[in-house]
Amino acid sequence: MNRRKLLHHSLIGLAGLGMASRPLKLWAGTPGTPRLLVVFLRGAYDAANLLVPTASSFYYEARPNIAIAKSAALPLDDSWGLAPALADSIQPLWQQGQVSFVPFAGTHDTTRSHFETQDHIELGQPDNASRDFRSGFMNRLAGVLGAGSSLEAMAFTDQVPLILRGSLPVANQALRDLGKPAISASQAQTIAGMYAGTRLAGTVSGGFEVRDEVSREMAGEMEAASRGAIAAKGFSLEARRVARLMRDRVSLGFIDVGGWDTHVGEGGATGQLAGKLSELGKGLALFADEMGPQWANTVVVVVSEFGRTFRENGNRGTDHGHGSAYWVLGGRVNGRRIAGEQVEVKAATLFQNRDWPVLNEYRALLGGLFKRMYGLSDAQLATVFPGASARDLGLV
Repeated sequence: MNRRKLLHHSLIGLAGLGMASRPLKLWAGTPGTPRLLVVFLRGAYDAANLLVPTASSFYYEARPNIAIAKSAALPLDDSWGLAPALADSIQPLWQQGQVSFVPFAGTHDTTRSHFETQDHIELGQPDNASRDFRSGFMNRLAGVLGAGSSLEAMAFTDQVPLILRGSLPVANQALRDLGKPAISASQAQTIAGMYAGTRLAGTVSGGFEVRDEVSREMAGEMEAASRGAIAAKGFSLEARRVARLMRDRVSLGFIDVGGWDTHVGEGGATGQLAGKLSELGKGLALFADEMGPQWANTVVVVVSEFGRTFRENGNRGTDHGHGSAYWVLGGRVNGRRIAGEQVEVKAATLFQNRDWPVLNEYRALLGGLFKRMYGLSDAQLATVFPGASARDLGLV
């Protein structure tokens, strides 16, 4: 690789690490420090076949082929049931009071574009304002929390996502590519030499040190996982690794899980979506287990860019919709609740006669959650979510 190309790759790598002039400290502070993990289901999962409106006759009329029978759904209350694919993972956490769900959640963005709405949520900026793609809401949250603390934020992704981009440095680690760094040790040394004597020298060197340390740590855990105790595929395996880092050093984490765009052959109690929910649920349960005592200080929020059409389509799937359902899990959670504003599920309450409405706007919802978790002031919340009014749903 020639010098010009190497410099180009170094700049991309530093951007991926979110390097800036002011580094965050490495360790996650005292054992009681709150941990937050945001899990983004990219592709827009079908919330109505996760949180099943069992009291709605319209649900069964609208989904003759993919509805989950009331007898198959796991009862949560008189109106809602849980997908049976989560019987061995999320249901036990629900019974322990460590899971709540917020239906009719999401953004007021109505483009139904995956990329547009994902960006909208990750940036967390006002609906009608011009967007600053250099400022994600989790980076702003890290900035509010990080002053004078030993907080570390990390994206468990190939690149630093929008949600964690900003003025504060954030490392990222692609869990699927452990042991295969994008920049080799010799290349890292050459790049560091290029910046020697400049104001970025310490930032460049520190960035590579963080990545190398995490890679060594995670590679050893991958080898240990090969003993058969942990499945060697998918989110379940990644979740345990993420938990080890969040248990010991990371206070703010982000991971995304793809493959939720079920236009064709979605299935009901079994099938395509059920299989994905099963894998996700197992991963979250393994994460909770691996966190150990730190689970008591942890909150996991599962979000998606939007929901899906309430009526099934001609391919026994569902199309891009609007309102979704967010999951909130953790030892700190006030669980066993279907939280937030709700309406009866029927044709007359659908948004544009096709989708769940959004009654629990995501910035208000998360703002209320963060206020409870961290004791944020109104001014701090305004930094994280400008122009939003926090709404406390009593989730923690």
